[in-house]
This record gives sequence, structure tokens and C-alpha cells, in this order.
Amino acid sequence: LKLPFRILNQVFKGVRKGNDVVVDGSFDVNVWYSYDNDTKTTVESRNYSYSDTLNMKLDSLDSSSDDIIIKALKQPIVKDVKTKDGIINMTIEKELGVEVVGNTKVRIAVEEDYEEVYDEIKDLDNDPELDNITEDYIK
Repeated sequence: LKLPFRILNQVFKGVRKGNDVVVDGSFDVNVWYSYDNDTKTTVESRNYSYSDTLNMKLDSLDSSSDDIIIKALKQPIVKDVKTKDGIINMTIEKELGVEVVGNTKVRIAVEEDYEEVYDEIKDLDNDPELDNITEDYIK
């Protein structure tokens, strides 16, 4: 079955719930079809909602300051269509990117038994080689 489909008006938002990010969204699916022996056409439009739970392993983040950024990496498309008894069943593919921005704590091991190595810096104010240098030196 080859029906023209169009997916429009995708909206979504993400919230953190423990170690998960829950993405709630929706989109409209428009289907153009003909009837009455292909003498008339019409468009059917339906809104579909979804909720996806993603485990993000967010143990080390402070959840009080999280910003959840959701981006559509690829617009939704209809991948497969089947009809049975006048009912259209379709598979819709979407691709979202999730970014969690927040504070985190990092543990850093500090080595205390070390020897500091420094280069010796000459005192340039008392260097006799520099006594003859004037403003006209570099020309």
C-alpha cells in the first residue's frame, strides 16, 4: 500500500525521574487518500502522543539543577504501512538526542609524596650583559 503520509508538528519535552529521563511528545500524521473510484481525495489527520523512558545512568549528577535538552536528530517518518479491514497500521521511526546539563561531583586522587622541580630564573635586574641595551637596540 502506497499512501502519501506526512508527519508534522512534533513537540516534546524531557524531565528527569531518578536515573531516567522521560520524554513526552506528540506529532500529527496526515494521510492523503482517494475514494469513489479515485474521483475524490481527502486528507485524514490524527494526533499521536508518546512517552519514552530512557535510562541515562545519572547517579553522579545533582538532580536539583538539571537542564534536560531534547533535540530531534531526525524527523519522524513512516517506515511500514499495513491495512487490514479498513484499518491502517503504521510503524513510525523517530530519533531524538537527549542532553543532561547539571552539576556533578568528581573525586580526584592527589599524590602527596612528590618532589617539585623548578627551573632557576636569573635575576635580570643585576645582569651585566643587559646594561648596554637601550630603546634603540631593536631596529
